[in-house]
Amino acid sequence: MDTPVASLLWFVLVLALIPAALWVLKRMTVVKGTQSAPSRVVGMLPLSSSQRLLTVEVGQGDDKIWLVLGVTPSSIQLLHTLPAQEVGPVSTPASASFAQALQRWRSGAEDKA
Repeated sequence: MDTPVASLLWFVLVLALIPAALWVLKRMTVVKGTQSAPSRVVGMLPLSSSQRLLTVEVGQGDDKIWLVLGVTPSSIQLLHTLPAQEVGPVSTPASASFAQALQRWRSGAEDKA
């Protein structure tokens, strides 16, 4: 069974198994050894096109704190820490209010046409 046809069949089989193995690996879930504390972004203020000021909540229960971070493309700098607070009504960012104004303007223009 050491013919060129058998060698070719084994080669085709190995080539067919590569995508199948990659597909299986892609769908497998990896179990993490440690669980990290949940975090969430409380607020964001764009300072320029590449700089932002972020407030991030980290920790659980009584250990929650807010971190005020300066974020640039090359670094993240801790600026201040605060005790976690209840988040009140969040103001709409300028881009969202602009989008709403544009939508109202488009609606008005369509009604006139």
